[in-house]
Amino acid sequence: MTPWPTRRLRRAAVAATAAAGLVLAGLAVATANAEPPSRPKQGWSDTADGFASLPGLGRGPTTGGADGETVTVTTQEELNRYVTAAEPYVIQVADAIEISPKGTELKVASDKTIIGVGTEGEIVAGGFFLGPGVHNVIIRNLTIRDTLMPEDDPDDKEYDYDAIQLDTADHIWIDHNKLTRMNDGLLDSRKDTTFLTVSWNRFFDNNKTFGIGWTPNVTSQITIHHNWFKNTVQRNPSADNIANLHMYNNYLQNASAYGNYVRGSTSAVIENSYYEGTHNPYYTVAGELVQRGNITVGCTWDDVIREQGDAFDPHDFYDYKADPAAAVPALLNEFSGPQPEIGT
Repeated sequence: MTPWPTRRLRRAAVAATAAAGLVLAGLAVATANAEPPSRPKQGWSDTADGFASLPGLGRGPTTGGADGETVTVTTQEELNRYVTAAEPYVIQVADAIEISPKGTELKVASDKTIIGVGTEGEIVAGGFFLGPGVHNVIIRNLTIRDTLMPEDDPDDKEYDYDAIQLDTADHIWIDHNKLTRMNDGLLDSRKDTTFLTVSWNRFFDNNKTFGIGWTPNVTSQITIHHNWFKNTVQRNPSADNIANLHMYNNYLQNASAYGNYVRGSTSAVIENSYYEGTHNPYYTVAGELVQRGNITVGCTWDDVIREQGDAFDPHDFYDYKADPAAAVPALLNEFSGPQPEIGT
């Protein structure tokens, strides 16, 4: 016969085990009913950084339409009404908007934020134009695509259809967009456009990708970071006569003609970027080019100047932290281009 104290201990152990099972079951139910964890954000800023974050020309930093009303658009008519308005607006693009006639570049006025809602916002067969004096504009989280003209000449001179063209604009932030298959440039920063930051974008499947310059003046200040250039040909970017050009943590993949071309009197710093299958990943002729911490894989080089001069120290202008170059491909594969949590 089992002694009474032992029987009592066994009954207590059974009861404890049963209670533990109930607790675990409860935890399982609670876990099953809980909201799934949100996808982590990889350290990007929700406000303009780089040169777009600085004051200058009597204005700045870049805030877009933050002081205005938020509106949602789903048609070209609605989009055009708000981007051309004199008042500030945050314009949420909630659907794919087909632009007609094909190649039309909507003329954006100052103090605007144009932002895609999650991954739904698209501008199809058209783009945006920011003319002289336009300032304080954010274009974010959009796909802008498809103005290719099969009958065009190889230099794209007949149909000058850009995704985004900037002509002497200032305080502009281009962030988390996908720009692809345009008949001319994906992004043209022309003339004396300055206080410009281009970040976390995808530049895919294009000939003339990202041209900067068309000016004899050496005044522009531009930051280009965390962008993915894939299956492009030339201007990745080509940067002419830029006073301060800071490029870091960019990923160039299969750029066939050349990568980062520092032209004219440009002063450039290129750091912690990753180049894969690219011809002449970075080089200059007359400009100053400081390069450090970059990785090249499967690239080819002509007899080019890969670095010369002292350029400048970006930390003299703003704070930033560059990721290791080896981390850049995975980082941009996950977090560049339109993101589901932006604009919602």
